[in-house]
Amino acid sequence: MRVQNILAHKGPVVVTVEPNASLTEVIASLSKHGIGALIVSADNRTIAGIVTERDIVRALASHGPDLLGMPVRDIMTMNVLTCAPEEEVRSVARTMTAKRFRHMPVTIDGAIAGIVSIGDVVKSRLDELETEHDQLLSYISSTG
Repeated sequence: MRVQNILAHKGPVVVTVEPNASLTEVIASLSKHGIGALIVSADNRTIAGIVTERDIVRALASHGPDLLGMPVRDIMTMNVLTCAPEEEVRSVARTMTAKRFRHMPVTIDGAIAGIVSIGDVVKSRLDELETEHDQLLSYISSTG
């Protein structure tokens, strides 16, 4: 299965935030959309960084309540690993597990095309395994 299959089901919508947005705005957006990460982008096309719930918790431990007025650019992860729609989900899962992150933007020619979470990856893998299981049972039943 490929990343494009995940995006076909969940859609290409990606919530972004501008680099100068305050952490108060970031938290409100995460809550409003029920998501765990935002892509930081000045133009809604290119990726300047990513900010996750984990980033916020770590920054809160360092900066205390002053964090809420800080711009997201001060705490975002700037070196963002991305994947392409044609990449295999297994490969993306390996990368996310090895690098210990939960959200991977999908890009086409450097432009944001979607985002996949570890939950999306696990669900797609479970669906794939279920399909293989059903096919094996069908094969065994038909040859018996």
